[in-house]
Amino acid sequence: MNRDELRALQAPLKQRYRESPDAASITLKAEGELGEGVACRVDTGRALVEAGLHPGTGGTGLQLCSGDMLLQALVACAGVTLSAVATSMGIVLRGGRLKAEGDLDFRGTLGIDKSASVGFRSIRLEFTLDTDASAEERSKLIELTERYCVVLQTLRASPVTEVTVR
Repeated sequence: MNRDELRALQAPLKQRYRESPDAASITLKAEGELGEGVACRVDTGRALVEAGLHPGTGGTGLQLCSGDMLLQALVACAGVTLSAVATSMGIVLRGGRLKAEGDLDFRGTLGIDKSASVGFRSIRLEFTLDTDASAEERSKLIELTERYCVVLQTLRASPVTEVTVR
C-alpha cells in the first residue's frame, strides 16, 4: 500500500468522524472462558488461545502467559502503527523488527512481598529499522508511532478500569 492508497482508504472515515464525532467511538471486546486447571481460553477472533500461569509462578510453559500476550499486543500495535505512519509520511521501510521487554517481580504476583509491585515495573520497546530515511525523518516516525499506538498510549495513560462480577 502506498501513501495515496492509505489516504484514500482513510479519507471517508476521517470525514465521517469529523462530521459525527460519536461515530468514532467504538468499544473493542475480548472474551475468554475458564479452562481446565489454572487456565483461560481467549477467543482472538482468529484462533483460540489458552493462557495459563507463567513457569515462574507454577505454570508448565505449555500455555501462553498473559504478560507475554500484553507485550505481543504492544509489538503488534506499534508495528502496525509504524507501518501506517511510514506509509503516510512516504518513508520506505525495507524491513524492521520490534522488541518489547518487561520487568516483573513475581514476589508481588505470588503475594510473597506486599511491597513488591504486581505487574510490570518497566517496559521497553525497541525499533530496528531498515530504511534510508534521514535521522530527522526516523525521529518523527517514532514520535508519531508513539503518539498513535493505542496499546502504548493505554499503558502510559492508565485508563479508568472497572471490574464487575455477575
